[in-house]
Amino acid sequence: MKNRIIILFLICLCLVNNGLFAQEDSPRTILSLNEGWECRPITTVNRKAPFTPVTIPHTWNTSYVEGTTLYDRKVMVYQRPLVVTEAMKDKRLFLYFEGVNSAAQVFLNRRTIGEHLGGYTAFCFEITDQVKEGENLLEVWVSNAYRTDILPISGDFNVNGGIHRPCHLIVTEQDCISPLFYASPGVFIHQEDISQTVADVNVETHLSLRNKKQGLKLKTTITDAGNKIVASNEVEVSDVIIKQPMKINRPILWDGKKNPYLYTVAVELYDGNQLKDKMVQRTGFRYFSVDHEKGFFLNGEYLNLYGFCRHEDAVGRASALLPEDYRMDMELIKESGATAMRLAHYPHAEPMYDLSDENGIILWTEIPMCGPGGQAFTGFVNTGGYKDNARLAVKELVYQKFNHPSICFWGICNEILVSDGKRFVEYDSPIPFIKELNGIYKSIDSSRLTALATCVDQSYYLGCSDLIAWNKYFGWYKDAAPSASKFFDDCKNSSNGIPVGVSEYGGGASINHHQWPLAMEDRSDSHFHPEEAQTFCHEGNWESFAKRPYLWAKFIWVFADFPSYMRQEGETDGYNDKGLVTHDRKTKKDAFYFYKANWNPEPMIYITSRRFIKRENPQTDIKVFTNLKEATLYINSKRIGTMKPDDMNRVIWKDIQLNEGRNTIRVEGKNGKVLLSDTCEWYCIK
Repeated sequence: MKNRIIILFLICLCLVNNGLFAQEDSPRTILSLNEGWECRPITTVNRKAPFTPVTIPHTWNTSYVEGTTLYDRKVMVYQRPLVVTEAMKDKRLFLYFEGVNSAAQVFLNRRTIGEHLGGYTAFCFEITDQVKEGENLLEVWVSNAYRTDILPISGDFNVNGGIHRPCHLIVTEQDCISPLFYASPGVFIHQEDISQTVADVNVETHLSLRNKKQGLKLKTTITDAGNKIVASNEVEVSDVIIKQPMKINRPILWDGKKNPYLYTVAVELYDGNQLKDKMVQRTGFRYFSVDHEKGFFLNGEYLNLYGFCRHEDAVGRASALLPEDYRMDMELIKESGATAMRLAHYPHAEPMYDLSDENGIILWTEIPMCGPGGQAFTGFVNTGGYKDNARLAVKELVYQKFNHPSICFWGICNEILVSDGKRFVEYDSPIPFIKELNGIYKSIDSSRLTALATCVDQSYYLGCSDLIAWNKYFGWYKDAAPSASKFFDDCKNSSNGIPVGVSEYGGGASINHHQWPLAMEDRSDSHFHPEEAQTFCHEGNWESFAKRPYLWAKFIWVFADFPSYMRQEGETDGYNDKGLVTHDRKTKKDAFYFYKANWNPEPMIYITSRRFIKRENPQTDIKVFTNLKEATLYINSKRIGTMKPDDMNRVIWKDIQLNEGRNTIRVEGKNGKVLLSDTCEWYCIK
């Protein structure tokens, strides 16, 4: 075992990691610590009890039991050998964890290194003076048990325990760009004045100097996508925080999906002519605003923001995602035609921010300050521990993600309740603290806008953030359009000039549940969630939202189905089935194709209710989503008729009579000379 770890460690010396601290040609070395771990419950006190080998990312909540509303919230001990080679002599060593959920105590050779509270942001400890040459024992105690001093204390999702994001050993020279400042890159690219003609930026670098504070210089270079230098600045190091203003003439702006153009910023620390450290960051230059009457503007032009709320959860991995999981989700998001995404309800892992930068997806990202929604208890307690953790979460989120151009909105909280005198019972009032958090966001980064999501009267929250947004579920089994239209018009008129948006909307669906004719009744707590009802709900909401450009964003709840301990509804208890994609990402529900027809200009045609295979009622409507000019319906090769889609890109043939037995349903239409078609089979059983 020991020899295997040493060989693995030496191989890692050759690896360069991409992501938060990506380097090229740098004296800094970043070694993966994902392999060689083992773990066991802390309740196993027998010294001889076996450990279970694991690979990071890891969570013990991957084997979630379907149909239950309980999952393990406990303490687990992780350990692995940490080999310090002779080549590391006179170097500085840092442990870097991208995310440990939720509380982590780190030990080295049985001595305490440090503690971190919060499962969705990175943390970093220096271990230079605590290691010895050769083999060391690295140990991490991890807990996802309920605590009121760690966010979140409630929420409609599972808090999966474990070292659920990658971890690394960073090896630097004695003088380096600091990885210790809130586990950030140590480099912050301030976009001070951006326009079509010039980009004024100020690159702030945090240094950690052990050897000397004289004779050092910092060289910062900005290159375009073709690796051409467009700006540079070189200064003598006179302090541990250096600011270098630079100007780029006629910049190519990061313009969302239209042109997600990225520049590279390289910061180099020199001692004379000797390179001591190097940090490379990508960013894009853009400016944006939100208007109460007109909505969101990117680089001076209106941009309709719509897309999904997304959770980090995949079948068999829970929140311990691999690179292919992020790529799969992004491809599906791109297929839908979405322009934006809300990363709910915590800071997500670095790959999703990188992919959003690269693909032009606008982001709302938030801290895990979540309320119980319609459930019992509270999401806020007025204690020092809770508030300290929330303040830390804000600082870690902003500093760690500062350079991502895709981020336009910092989220403060979600469904933190205030007593409305009816349904909700107020615990401690969260309003003063929400205002404090808003102030912290603005003090660190005044270039972005703050937002919060509410499910109760917005009047409580006006003045707490730059933007207001609603989690509102109109039309789940009822017609959404009239009620949603009136509600948001009223909100806009009473918001005191603060822009209003939609942070969540939608309804549940099982791909195995179907109904026709559709019963118009409230079944939000029912175990019967027909796919047709979810589609009807989304059609009604979007019909309302599409006519209201003042809504600064429209986010569907939710991208994919996911486990949630509090859910007792739908096909399976313990799941939130409001996703437009199934948990395994294998099936896109009908509602997904409704948005694809309306958001994605790529020609398409799709038959809805295709999974409603066995039918007892021979009379039915046949609904197709298409962005073609017209569509023709055939049943058992018999031509039924040709129709043009409505303004929501729907074609509906009413009261079609099916034959007894098998019915082959086919629709087709032309995109120029190219014929597109879709087919399914239904069986009518009398």
